[in-house]
Amino acid sequence: MANQSAGEFASYSAKIRTHKIVRTIVCVLLCIISILPFYVMIVNATLDSDTIKTGVHLIPGKMFMTNFHALMKKASGIGTSIWGAMLHSALIAVPATVIQVYVSTLTAYGLTAYNFKLKKAAWAFIYAIMMIPAQVSIIGFMSLMQKIHLYDTYWPLIIPAAAAPSTVYFMKQYMSSALSLEIIEAARIDGSGEFYTFNTIVLPLMKPAMATQAIFAFIASWNNLYTPSMILVDPKKKTLPMFIQSLRSEQFRSDYGVIYIGLFITVVPLIAVYFALSKYIIAGVALGGVKE
Repeated sequence: MANQSAGEFASYSAKIRTHKIVRTIVCVLLCIISILPFYVMIVNATLDSDTIKTGVHLIPGKMFMTNFHALMKKASGIGTSIWGAMLHSALIAVPATVIQVYVSTLTAYGLTAYNFKLKKAAWAFIYAIMMIPAQVSIIGFMSLMQKIHLYDTYWPLIIPAAAAPSTVYFMKQYMSSALSLEIIEAARIDGSGEFYTFNTIVLPLMKPAMATQAIFAFIASWNNLYTPSMILVDPKKKTLPMFIQSLRSEQFRSDYGVIYIGLFITVVPLIAVYFALSKYIIAGVALGGVKE
């Protein structure tokens, strides 16, 4: 019996090791697949246009600063510099991200912590809005912005971020499992106001979900090309995606080194935001594992 038990234990241990090896290999492959496009983009930013045209290269070159200076020189006819375009994107993406995450969390809190007659109808309305693409309403949206004199300004790209049904949906699902209503009731008994309770008790508990949605919201706003192209007319107000789109015109199409250096500069802030907020996501996952 002892030998049989030892053999079963050894077989079980071997299966566990095999599963771990397979999982490790799969994770490594997925990591390579995710990182490889960024690596190729960075490598291409260090190569000249003729070399890029010959195929995929994995060894960096020495043309990074040359391509960068060429970008600065050729982009003078676009209407704004790449630093100006980056500033414009930041002026839109940062407040839009803050508004979207905060208002969506507040909306999800209202749907979770309160019971009212139209609660199901409000939740169904949010579901319905999620199914409507932005392209359907863009004409009416542009007409409204012209009537209220906000056309060709950044406000139409910031204020509508408050209405983000997909973010509300995610936050509500997270609240349903992570937020204890007993804590809210205890705070009310102690005399805490609703907004004070939300800002001091609910928001700290929602940091992992808020960090996740902040990453998605910032990336979506930073990479948004469709709406700014419809709203912004003045070339001096171009955002970074509009700037990069201009690099794909006939004037720059032959110089792939310039295009890739522009793409590289575009991606750097996104990577910085991800690494800045990823620690909250990891902390939330670890906290959930401890609770289990």
